[in-house]
Amino acid sequence: MGRSRKGRDVSGWLLVDKPAGLTSTAVVNKLRWAFEAKKAGHAGTLDPDATGMLPVALGEATKTIPYLGEALKGYDFTVRWGAATTTDDAEGAIIATSQARPSAEEIRAALPRFVGDIQQVPPQFSAVKVDGERAYDIARGGETMELAARPLYVDALELTAMPDADHAELQFVCGSGGYVRSIARDLGQVLSCLGHVLRLRRTWVGPFDIEDAVTMDRIEALARTPEIDALLHPVSMALADLPELKATEAGAARLRNGNPGQVLPGAAEYGDLAWASFQGQPVAVGRLKGAELHPERVFNL
Repeated sequence: MGRSRKGRDVSGWLLVDKPAGLTSTAVVNKLRWAFEAKKAGHAGTLDPDATGMLPVALGEATKTIPYLGEALKGYDFTVRWGAATTTDDAEGAIIATSQARPSAEEIRAALPRFVGDIQQVPPQFSAVKVDGERAYDIARGGETMELAARPLYVDALELTAMPDADHAELQFVCGSGGYVRSIARDLGQVLSCLGHVLRLRRTWVGPFDIEDAVTMDRIEALARTPEIDALLHPVSMALADLPELKATEAGAARLRNGNPGQVLPGAAEYGDLAWASFQGQPVAVGRLKGAELHPERVFNL
């Protein structure tokens, strides 16, 4: 018999304003300890030196992480012109320099080529796998790799300010799998001036906004107290882009057992992915077929 995981059956989303210097995994581990939670995970890795929105799921909320996979994400970032680095950010060693500096007009003229469905080569220091190894592990050994370009949807890329000739501030909205560091690197190459990310902050992920996030100091102040649960958002918050259908009492019971269950008519059509609720709580996510939802994820709330 397997050993049971210790901890509380606490479920919900915690929106964290991640500070610089912590990995996303370290934040999740701190939260699991602070909430004494059995299970925790995050939606979308942030680089250690990046700050901003890191949605962390506890308990049953971890089952909703896959439904954020296609959610758009918003970033504010600063590019430092004139130098390329090994990591495409300020942490890496400088490998090339340039005296050229772009004007605002030149930057704006270059941005459209990075919007829409594009192909993006990940940074050498990234989590993509190469022959079963993480690229950053290979890069730390001093080896340079030929990483394949990957498709990325970019919804928006805009220049917001130029504090001086050496720096540009931009806003970036993209789909899953995007690297802001690659945008800075490639933009610097297109403008023939080189560039890397100096500052990166994620402002939102799908339905989660940085204005609703809490700091690690706040979390640590409430760690392992009854008051900490007040920081949690509902499990269903991650399902905001899916239609909600009300389950009947009998339908909810069947769904909780993993069987198709009756739901009332709503905004979903035959074959649509939707989620069913009963008495205000999510019961399951699945496909609507006729008057029943066929579950692919079931919640124990």
